[in-house]
Amino acid sequence: MRVNLAVAEIPMRALRPYIQLLLLGPVFVLGLFFNGAAQSKYEVIGKVLQSDGKPFTGAVAVVFLESAFSPFAMRSFADRSGQFKFKNVSPGTYNLVIHVPRRAELRKTIEVGPSLADSKNKITLAFQLEPGSISEDAHLISTAQLSLPAEAKKQYWKAQDRLEKRDVEGAIAELKKAVRIAPQFVEAWNFLGTIAYTSRRYRDAETYFRQALEQDADAYSPLVNLGGALLSLGRFDEALPLNQRAVSMRPDDPLAHSQLGQNYYFLGRYDDAEPPLRRAKALDPGHFTFPQIVLAAIYERRNDMPSVIRELEDFLQRHPDSDRADPMRIKLKQIKNPPG
Repeated sequence: MRVNLAVAEIPMRALRPYIQLLLLGPVFVLGLFFNGAAQSKYEVIGKVLQSDGKPFTGAVAVVFLESAFSPFAMRSFADRSGQFKFKNVSPGTYNLVIHVPRRAELRKTIEVGPSLADSKNKITLAFQLEPGSISEDAHLISTAQLSLPAEAKKQYWKAQDRLEKRDVEGAIAELKKAVRIAPQFVEAWNFLGTIAYTSRRYRDAETYFRQALEQDADAYSPLVNLGGALLSLGRFDEALPLNQRAVSMRPDDPLAHSQLGQNYYFLGRYDDAEPPLRRAKALDPGHFTFPQIVLAAIYERRNDMPSVIRELEDFLQRHPDSDRADPMRIKLKQIKNPPG
């Protein structure tokens, strides 16, 4: 049973990384690092405004910056003018999640790297959120979650703090304490799963996501995450109904569409794969699952080279510093200048 959690404070769902966005399919498992100097650090400065260009009043925007390919997340709060800041950010692909309690929400992939920064290694962003743009279940939480012991929640927050300090093992230990105290703690099981996934421990991730779903079969995050874990384990037939269900539950989530497209692709159902991949692009053109690469592979099978070129150029425009960029540049050059 799910109930409406009508509370004034920020709900637990908002004060945690939007972990479901951390998952990706098997195409992207290897080589998930950025080019450039490993020691370079960047400052990400952003502004959160309403659609009319004015700051939100009466609510504090919570902002998460989550690494798409490693177990790491940072959080910040916007000031009264709507400005937020992250310091000492390593190069990479990140999921930016902005949550204005009970007002608005935005999830978007951003890149942090030399091509997008100024001479002082600063990246400046601005976002306009439409009031009311929030998931229907943003304040829905199962009765089991309402009764979580305070000590379990405390361990959860400790885990998040440890992850922000890149203490992955410490975060895992805190989360395991949380689920020992409260086995019904869906978010903690899901958090364990995403840490395992981004650490490339896919079987462990599967176990944790299934544990979360045992506690709440209708929980979206572990559902879509399990679909991603099964993709990375190569169990495409088993993953398909999960990814189909994820799209039906959250038709506005680019991850769900991208995973479904990948799922169809690896089953050899290329015509079925194209629409969800295109939808993922429409929802988040720079999404960290790189739907352009899978679309380019589909178009290459059809010998539709103009479409391959379009997708590769779009990818390179949005991800110029990705480790995938150089191979895609080489591929693009070969297509435009075939031998002979």
